[in-house]
Amino acid sequence: MPIYDYRCNACGSTYDIYHKVREVTEDVICPSCGSAQHTRLISAPSISVGGKQPEVPSCGDGSCCGGSCSLN
Repeated sequence: MPIYDYRCNACGSTYDIYHKVREVTEDVICPSCGSAQHTRLISAPSISVGGKQPEVPSCGDGSCCGGSCSLN
């Protein structure tokens, strides 16, 4: 079920709405003031990747080889 972020045009509050199969924007009501006037906000998706983290190469003395450690 996708989650969409909205901002109420009447009171300015932001809220999340869980949509089922189809998005029906006419059914979105602000939980703070009850207004149906809103703007859907752009939000970054949440992605979860399971598994083992890659190992960072080491030169043996605790330092980082190749300069890739500064990227972590």
